[in-house]
Amino acid sequence: MQKARIIVRPAQAGDIPALKQVLRETFEGTWLPHITEATARRYVETDIGGRYVEESWPEFTVAEIDGDIAGMIHWRGDFIEAVHVGASHQGEGVGGRLLSHAEQAIRAGGFQQARLETDTFNERAQSVYKAVGYVEKDRYPDDEWDSGFTTVLFVKQLV
Repeated sequence: MQKARIIVRPAQAGDIPALKQVLRETFEGTWLPHITEATARRYVETDIGGRYVEESWPEFTVAEIDGDIAGMIHWRGDFIEAVHVGASHQGEGVGGRLLSHAEQAIRAGGFQQARLETDTFNERAQSVYKAVGYVEKDRYPDDEWDSGFTTVLFVKQLV
């Protein structure tokens, strides 16, 4: 089977519905099984993912496969705020390609490292990060989800 051709490019306003769908898929597939019913209801009712896309999409970089938005990445300074890959494109190298793109931009911005976080239950993400050279540097309570989760900080040297 031929490997999918991944195009990495800046997000465009027309990508907003697809970006919201990618975040919805990763919320449902990754977070929903682990959060409380009350936290899930708050996330949906306040449309946290949708508002994030609407407010921040101009800073996103997307991965596109055959015209479909397969994933997105968002970074500020040396910190990768978010990496999401749609359910139908997981395992196709989209996350690694987006991380590589962001790391090049972070390095070009004068930073010597890239940082990102995930939670301990997200073992799939942790394995991807480790496979591309990230090292666990710290663990601390995750206050964002009001869940009792533990956040894992990963760092990759870019020199």
